[in-house]
Amino acid sequence: DVQLQASGGGLVQVGGSLRLSCAASGFTSDEYAIGWFRQAPGKEREGVSCMTSRDGMTYYADSVKGRFTISRDNAKDTVYLQMNSLKPEDTAVYSCAATIRPGVRKMETYDYWGQGTQVTVSS
Repeated sequence: DVQLQASGGGLVQVGGSLRLSCAASGFTSDEYAIGWFRQAPGKEREGVSCMTSRDGMTYYADSVKGRFTISRDNAKDTVYLQMNSLKPEDTAVYSCAATIRPGVRKMETYDYWGQGTQVTVSS
């Protein structure tokens, strides 16, 4: 079975940094894209960033461009989300998801979801 394990969340002050990890298992190859999503209290889940497998294309939400960086270590089947210059509005539960289907920028494309990790940015 495919499993995704997100980790790395925590409490950080404004301007601080965190690195989230998403460890994937159960895939028969590394031909899957990973997306990071977040959901703040009272708000809908939104896409943060994603990365394709074949060509390593990356996408970012406008709200995190220039501050967050997604990267991938295929040898470890792990995708990272480096989050810098964190703001209070980044506070949310962050989840990673995977898909082997095209259309990685659409949330509905993702078939496999991991549990979330809480990120809290305090001012």
